[in-house]
Amino acid sequence: MNKFVLVYCLFLSAGLALGQHQHHEGMSMPGKDMPGKDLPKKPLSTRTKADTTKPMDHSAHAGMNMDGDGMEMKATNYGLTMDTTMGMTHSLSRHLPMNRNGSGTSWHPDNTPMYAYMTHPTQKGWSYMLHYAIYLRYTGQNTNNPDRRGNGRQFGAPNWFMGMAQRKVGQRGLFQVRAMLSLDPLTVTNGGYPLLFQTGESYKGQPLIDKQHPHDLVSELSVSYSHAFSKDIDLYGYVGYPGEPALGPPAFMHRISSFNNPDAPLGHHWQDATHILFGVATVGFRYKWVKLEGSTFKGREPDENRYNFDKPKFDSYSYRVSVNPSPSLALQFSQGYLHSPEDAHPDENVTRTTASILHSKGLGEGRYITSAVVWGKNNNDANENSYLAESSLQVDRFAFYGRYENIRKSAEELSIPFDETIAHDHGKSYLINNLTLGMNYRLAQRYNTDLVLGAQVTAAKPDHDLQTLYGTTPVSGQIYLRLSPSLMTMKTMHRMNGHHSH
Repeated sequence: MNKFVLVYCLFLSAGLALGQHQHHEGMSMPGKDMPGKDLPKKPLSTRTKADTTKPMDHSAHAGMNMDGDGMEMKATNYGLTMDTTMGMTHSLSRHLPMNRNGSGTSWHPDNTPMYAYMTHPTQKGWSYMLHYAIYLRYTGQNTNNPDRRGNGRQFGAPNWFMGMAQRKVGQRGLFQVRAMLSLDPLTVTNGGYPLLFQTGESYKGQPLIDKQHPHDLVSELSVSYSHAFSKDIDLYGYVGYPGEPALGPPAFMHRISSFNNPDAPLGHHWQDATHILFGVATVGFRYKWVKLEGSTFKGREPDENRYNFDKPKFDSYSYRVSVNPSPSLALQFSQGYLHSPEDAHPDENVTRTTASILHSKGLGEGRYITSAVVWGKNNNDANENSYLAESSLQVDRFAFYGRYENIRKSAEELSIPFDETIAHDHGKSYLINNLTLGMNYRLAQRYNTDLVLGAQVTAAKPDHDLQTLYGTTPVSGQIYLRLSPSLMTMKTMHRMNGHHSH
């Protein structure tokens, strides 16, 4: 497995090195709303005739922003970072770009690419946005060990859809409504899809082992309101039924570093599984590039009826500190007390602690590198840790991506039977190393929509005691077609809203 780790580290290092050595046009140039020094502004009185008469080419100068003080160059990262003057802003701040939106109230780096459809404000002041991803795929798990545990195949279609509506209220307020739906119960069945070493939740009273549970049909219905005391200070509230509390990094399906991989991480229930809870209330405070927030919520995960609304409760709580020290980075630390999260273990409470670093950088038109490093720990009897590192490199039509996980799961979590070959006690845990490498190619792009063909392979190196059940090095793989909105840039923004570059 050390070879797998080495390959991944080389892959990640090459991408980051490429980002650091790009032409100077790719360098991030913070504006006054972003961390860093302001760029010098050219006074109106000193502009030449050429300055005032030459038409502005939005495709070449996506970062040019007119305001009452003159002309300001803001970081657009090759058009990836949407200017706040484009209409829709961040969900919880009138003075942050929408690119910083994560799932729930979490933060991405400002340079995070976005795949969405969006409209400019209507006459009534509403802006609308739609994100989605549909993966039509065939997956085979533990294919080289057909007689071992976890061997499974499925032709299915994991998917999710998220819509947002936003409008400004007065001179300082911002109101947003958000909904997320998933047809997983229909397209991957209520029993979920095969995923080697995955655990969490149950179906028909039995724990799901080597399977990823489907998400609920209604995965989020939330409202939020933010009040700007100044450009540097926001106070906001968020309520979801269901919703996501202030705990963990952005959920895996909303991290662009994870966007190309249809599978959930094996550490999902150690890192970001609280993204669907029936009853969430969050209050947050932002000062410049630091945010502190706290939540109360229902600790129990959704039941196996994926079409209903579970009874809301507020029996758990969490806090999160988020820091975005530059447009390319987003860091968070969070901790939550979850009351009876698992239906199969109603008497067990969990203290979950997470930390993460997210990185995104544009490398040129249609090119970027985005990565995430995530740690999560459930402080129960086993004190289990999970580590994840993932990265995605987009080069025009091609994407190259990888995910490495190192996680400990208990004998009980994996439902390991006691026998003479696998002796264990209740608290014994097993180390699992998992490496996924994949690539995809955009087959077609029409109406700001992409059709992408991809494939990936996963090799695992389980603990020696697990190899009797799973094999020495289980290998899994899949091929897929993905349908999603195209990458948003200033150029596509104008096209979607019927405008043309000057």
